[in-house]
Amino acid sequence: MSEGSDGSSQKMSASESPKIPEKLFFRINEVSDITGIPSYILRFWETEFPMLKPERDEKGERRYRKSDIELILQIKKLVYEEKYTLAGARKQLKLLRKGSGAANATPEPDEPPLPVRLDQEQIRELTSTIHQLRTELTELYRMLGS
Repeated sequence: MSEGSDGSSQKMSASESPKIPEKLFFRINEVSDITGIPSYILRFWETEFPMLKPERDEKGERRYRKSDIELILQIKKLVYEEKYTLAGARKQLKLLRKGSGAANATPEPDEPPLPVRLDQEQIRELTSTIHQLRTELTELYRMLGS
């Protein structure tokens, strides 16, 4: 969010580049304010984008660097402006990092997984395995409850 000249809040569009203050580390709430991305989404993106790995301080709190914020802004642009899926954005970022010049390439659609065909014997084996696991989990649950 940025403030207009009248003091009112204005939502920043994905294409605007916010001014990143000159400092070494940023807390997650600061990154959220700078990028306009809620902190819960930032935490989720850390699980989806392996290259987004903020350091942790001695208390275990995230410490983002300027390069992390720039990466978040790239992800934001790909997802919100260019309408990539998270998987597509991840793939595009990998291409950009390799310097393959694929930044202007047409994005490939995410392909659905191929259907898996199982014969009756495989189905029986899987069903049996699932039943055994369920029985073991039930026993463990009972042991923990007592």
